[in-house]
Amino acid sequence: MISKQSFFSMKLDEMIQTLYKEGTFVVSIRYYGYKINLYLLSNFYVEVFYNHKLDKIERIELLERKNKRVKFYADQISLPADLLR
Repeated sequence: MISKQSFFSMKLDEMIQTLYKEGTFVVSIRYYGYKINLYLLSNFYVEVFYNHKLDKIERIELLERKNKRVKFYADQISLPADLLR
């Protein structure tokens, strides 16, 4: 089981490989110019920001409860209560 600290200390390409091998895809949303894929990795949620115009993953972020996008995910799936507070 990988920790948040270990995961976010990786380079972007390593993060992508780890997510595809060890993560579980949950759902995707459209947000401004991005398609954001939500993954569950170990015990934390990770957002992958894909830019269609550039055809590339631009960044990967930890989904935190204070994030405004949580409500977009919560409309489609059940999220842990600690993310919804």
